[in-house]
Amino acid sequence: MPSIRQPRSGSMQFWPRKRAKRAYARLRNFPKSEETKLLGFAGYKVGMTHIIIVDNNKFSSTKGEEVVMPVTIVECPPLKIAGIRFYVKSASTLKVKTEFWDKQDKALERKIILSKKENKKTINDYSAEGIDDLTAIVYTQPKETGVGKKKPELFELKLGGAVEDKFNYLKENLGKEILINDLFKEGEFVDVHAITKGKGYQGPRKRFGIAIRQHKSEKSIRNPASLGPWRGQAHIMWRVAHAGKMGFHQRTEYNKKIMKISNEVELIKQDGGFINYGEPKSSYMLIKGSIAGSKKRTILFTPQMRPNKRKTTEASTIVHISKESKQGK
Repeated sequence: MPSIRQPRSGSMQFWPRKRAKRAYARLRNFPKSEETKLLGFAGYKVGMTHIIIVDNNKFSSTKGEEVVMPVTIVECPPLKIAGIRFYVKSASTLKVKTEFWDKQDKALERKIILSKKENKKTINDYSAEGIDDLTAIVYTQPKETGVGKKKPELFELKLGGAVEDKFNYLKENLGKEILINDLFKEGEFVDVHAITKGKGYQGPRKRFGIAIRQHKSEKSIRNPASLGPWRGQAHIMWRVAHAGKMGFHQRTEYNKKIMKISNEVELIKQDGGFINYGEPKSSYMLIKGSIAGSKKRTILFTPQMRPNKRKTTEASTIVHISKESKQGK
């Protein structure tokens, strides 16, 4: 048989393969929505289990039958709105005009330096006139989870609706808790933004998937066979697969289905707790399939950006949730 040629290895879909600056994703795009609410939420990856559901997808060959499905458990404590950021249009983009912070929770002292000066202005001194966009500055509450830390994550979230409606929504909910049930429902599809596991320093075979060479090859069998046909530039081109640090990249998975949203922790508790996590304590989601990142990692969710009409958004009937311990498996 002829030998299989691989002119190059490693997907160019993600390039440059830069490692993330922080352990939770940076959101830069949000779907458009006419409903006035936050366009995102955050949770902490607990681990995986499996459930048995009655398949309700009309396009499926197992419609109406019980099927086993792997799910990821994500603990989702309430988010708090810490402030409002006001944007105005410039020549090319939106620029921050001003921002208002509510009376700041002491938990934020672990994340940012809080101002010691008392803010004499109130939210009533601000308005949406002349403003082109508004965003919410929100933070998580990991102290209410089984993560085992108190330092919150702080990030911006956009809102749907008109500017005036956004302002009224933020004015009403400033300093209050936002629950996962307020934003998402069972059966909906979401986009998952996460930072992948860090793998450390790895060789080109694992890092780019290059072919293992014949066992009598000179010097090495796991290195690239050639450094490229053209060496006139006097250095090795960046396209050549070489060893280096791997993982800890920001990735987005589209259209992940929410199988269940609940605050009944007893339904998912495993004997001995979840490995490398502990015991969930607050509300949680079951997401179909796997999710990028290690356990305890912060996962961000946004409404789906690329709707798929073939996928049903009806909530599935869950017959069984596995509570078997994963210790020693």
